[in-house]
Amino acid sequence: MWGGELLGEENLPDQGPAVFIANHLGPLGPIGCVCSIPLRMYFWAIGDMLDKELAPDYLRQDFVEPRLRLKMPLSLKFSRALSRITVPMLCSLGCIPIHRGDYDGLNETLKISLDWLLQDKCLLVFPENASVGEDTMLHIHPFQKTVFRLGEMYYEQQRKRLKFYPVAIHESRKVMVGKPYLYNPLNVLAHERLRLKDLVEASVRKMYAEMDNGDLTGLLTPARKF
Repeated sequence: MWGGELLGEENLPDQGPAVFIANHLGPLGPIGCVCSIPLRMYFWAIGDMLDKELAPDYLRQDFVEPRLRLKMPLSLKFSRALSRITVPMLCSLGCIPIHRGDYDGLNETLKISLDWLLQDKCLLVFPENASVGEDTMLHIHPFQKTVFRLGEMYYEQQRKRLKFYPVAIHESRKVMVGKPYLYNPLNVLAHERLRLKDLVEASVRKMYAEMDNGDLTGLLTPARKF
């Protein structure tokens, strides 16, 4: 399904807790991360994708029609069949549902995420805001900062600084992991969320651009093939 390369493996932790932040790259992003990074990760997924009633229409609009170019009514029939595979698969992976535009649902997403972190697990989050125009050069949307609230939540519980790892996924089937950024409890909460968001997003963009240009000299250890 992937058959790509993992770059920057020396930056990976031996275990959690950790939060990996990646660009989405359409349906390839989650596949690339899960297949390349040798850690068990629990990732955020749109709540509709985990609901057997809502998944068919979401798949139709988000994947089947724009990617496979199928038209109604065939697109809906195909999406219904596909959802019978994807919904149980995503649920079995322990995906954490995101409910867009739902304040209570968002708090529940953060609560579930914190519970996993307190068990020393790793999370995988794709925080691109698709409602804002993407970078035409890198095809990456601006990141949202909500996920970085986990830094303050984890520190409040454990008095330890959570690590956020930037991850760049490229069309060339390469996944690059950068050095982590630590939550700083001395900063004002709102400023710290924005600081982490800006640092991680800039790192992801930089790594993606490096892979795009093919100039990785001196930046990485030899790639690990999968």
